[in-house]
Amino acid sequence: MTSRREVLKLGVVGAAITGVLAGGAEAATAKPISRSQLAPQNTPVPYRAVFRRPPELVPFQRGFDGGDPKRPFERYALTQKLGQARMLPGLTTTVAGFNGIFPGPTIRAKQGTRIEVRIRNAFPQQGLVQPGAFSTSTHLHGSASLPQYDGYANDITVSGFFKNYHFPNRQAARTLWYHDHKHHITAQNVYTGLAGLYPLTDRFEGAQLPQGEFDVPLMLSDALFQSDGSLAFNDNGEKGLWGDVILVNGVPWPTMKVKPRIYRFRVLDASIARSYRPILSNGDPVHIVATDAGMTPVVQAVSSWRMGAAERTEILIDFRRYRTGQTVDLRNLSNKNNIDFANTDKIMRFQVVADSGSRAGSISSIPSRLDAGGPPRASLGGIDTMSLTPQMATVKRQLRFERQHGQWSINGVLWDDVERSGFTKLFGNPQPFAVEQWTIINQSGGWFHPVHIHLVDAKIIARNTNGGKPFAWELGPKDVFYAGENESITTLMQFDATAQEGGRYMIHCHNLVHEDHDMMVQYAMGNSRINDPITADPPKRDPLPANAFPPVYRPLFPPGT
Repeated sequence: MTSRREVLKLGVVGAAITGVLAGGAEAATAKPISRSQLAPQNTPVPYRAVFRRPPELVPFQRGFDGGDPKRPFERYALTQKLGQARMLPGLTTTVAGFNGIFPGPTIRAKQGTRIEVRIRNAFPQQGLVQPGAFSTSTHLHGSASLPQYDGYANDITVSGFFKNYHFPNRQAARTLWYHDHKHHITAQNVYTGLAGLYPLTDRFEGAQLPQGEFDVPLMLSDALFQSDGSLAFNDNGEKGLWGDVILVNGVPWPTMKVKPRIYRFRVLDASIARSYRPILSNGDPVHIVATDAGMTPVVQAVSSWRMGAAERTEILIDFRRYRTGQTVDLRNLSNKNNIDFANTDKIMRFQVVADSGSRAGSISSIPSRLDAGGPPRASLGGIDTMSLTPQMATVKRQLRFERQHGQWSINGVLWDDVERSGFTKLFGNPQPFAVEQWTIINQSGGWFHPVHIHLVDAKIIARNTNGGKPFAWELGPKDVFYAGENESITTLMQFDATAQEGGRYMIHCHNLVHEDHDMMVQYAMGNSRINDPITADPPKRDPLPANAFPPVYRPLFPPGT
């Protein structure tokens, strides 16, 4: 069997075959590049492109479990396949996306409505930027799913197979997103297109924050391009990929038309390595109303904020004081250990247009406090994440993120070690409803790590920076933790998972190049021997034709808005 380390080395070869499927044989001899090779006429110019929202998918079936109107369900289908995207002037780019588009379709979920998503792998055998098999594993990031539906790195769906994922949607409102998690090639799969948004709403969020036209997803990512428009991949010696083109919902540096209203933006860092520090060009504050796992109890006004890969920050921007025709840019101050280029200090532009149309979904003022309604499972002993206190913790654990012997590790453990143990090696085994204190320590020298803990929400209670306190932009429930260079973060979490039956879940760096190079371990909540994520509900051969489940999308708002 080829070792994990040997497979990972093929990433270098993968960089050299960029564009074989899209751009022809000449790309097969290309060396890894550090900046895009586009001709001037094909190079995107900031703010010329038109903003667009990802399409919203309609379920192919709705119903009620057992005929009970209190138990609604929806069924969706997503087909992983190659498609053509218009990212660059005069060129098309082959993407490997859900339904062949990037970003993938948005799935809007309601608390209490169970959702099944049939994920179909219709990819060719060879990947876009890797030479190996184009296999996948889909993770709904931020969902308290059972282990067999959590996108476990070794729960693999190969080409010609499908898997039905079950998502309970019992948690409080939040911005979730779905993306690939297949071991060895997570970075390549996400980079080439396997990512989409999954906003979850409830009655509390719906009553307090903008909706509809004024609830806008912003998926940030970055890319490198070959001269023919194909995506190029370069992991910079297993450190990460930093592109010179910033994309917002797959569009380079777009301009969005906004009315003089209060808008809510769901900002997601979907880059595989780049971090961001967004700021408005005129110095006006934005108001943070939600973090990864839901609304903040107190709304925070900040001039800028820091985001690592996979973090979500929901912000309000008040455009009411701007005149028609005025523009304001969302810029990027960047952070340590990014590789920056001429235009990576820019993200997008807002252009204010005349007010018109319905006020449905808008709000009249910036709130100062928000009520998340408490934990949905309070009757079973759940505690609101932001109400946890250190005195409640029964166990304290440490996660040390390190660079050892040329590999990224956690507490000296590699995912390779987990695989060799037959997937029995655990970081810990918390029990349902236990409150624990976990401290994340970055001991890897001059690198930062956005740390993701699957299944649970956590409250940051301390940092060894910022005077020992959490930053203003992380005063809400979190599932990704920005461990900056030599930083440590102390968190509290309760394992009141909606997946009470238990099982094994991953912990890893969300710099996906680090993850692919073994910076991942696992823990078990409750009984580690049940709900095996690989065998409990494995993928099945797909008996349906490739054009089954033709997608139906909801009508969107006018282009550019």
